[in-house]
Amino acid sequence: MDYWKYSLLTDPDTAQVLLAYLSDAPFDTFEETDTGLDAYLPAKASKAEVDQLLDELSQQFPFTIEQAFLPAQNWNEIWESNFKPVVVGNFCAVRADFHPPQPDVQWELVINPKMAFGTGHHETTWQCIAAMEHLPMAGAHVLDYGCGTGILAILASKLGAADVEAVDIEEESRRNTVENAAVNHVHNITARCGTLNDVQGHDFDGILANINRNVILDSLPRLAQLIRPGGWLLVSGILAEDETIVVETAQQAGFEKKNQTQRGNWLCVEFQR
Repeated sequence: MDYWKYSLLTDPDTAQVLLAYLSDAPFDTFEETDTGLDAYLPAKASKAEVDQLLDELSQQFPFTIEQAFLPAQNWNEIWESNFKPVVVGNFCAVRADFHPPQPDVQWELVINPKMAFGTGHHETTWQCIAAMEHLPMAGAHVLDYGCGTGILAILASKLGAADVEAVDIEEESRRNTVENAAVNHVHNITARCGTLNDVQGHDFDGILANINRNVILDSLPRLAQLIRPGGWLLVSGILAEDETIVVETAQQAGFEKKNQTQRGNWLCVEFQR
């Protein structure tokens, strides 16, 4: 997929404010940097709408913008040039195949991101990995909703899940999940390109949903239908200021909040059906 990269150059406090304002815009992901905030917009999204929003925000807050077009064929090169191993305590390490093995962890994942998101670097994925250490995975039927590189699906399999269904709206993500599963010698993941309507399983013991606030809010009623009573739902991609609306919407869908962590300005929340 082609992307527009918006680099918003500003101070850390303003970057956090901008992140909140832009969370409803059609950006695919955000990355907090030493110089402010990087936001990635799929080229197929409405660039004019985003440019107008940023122009309005620039009248209220002090920041400057640099833009760069990232063709799909260069996405892998960009990731490889910046991709360093990620270590989550002594529980899990994530590296690419061009890195040496990471010692002293229970689980090691080899993830080659190519053009899909999900390497463990972002606070949302990092927290999901950390939370999975304490989730009941052995023998579980798991859905990875918005699988990206397949990182969470692969970890679920290694933790003993009986089977994992992984779904993403991008064909590149489906293909990358299949490739990464093979690299990690995982053979019980079924990857699909599509939405929740394309999910074939039901009565899941657990669902992983590391996406974004709007998709999660829209999907909660359907997710409740897909999880068996007593099953768990782990969601991330939520800003701290969105906690109330996400928790209240989840409760209306039949979920009960069990645990929550925060890393930077991002939340990871565990619910029970």
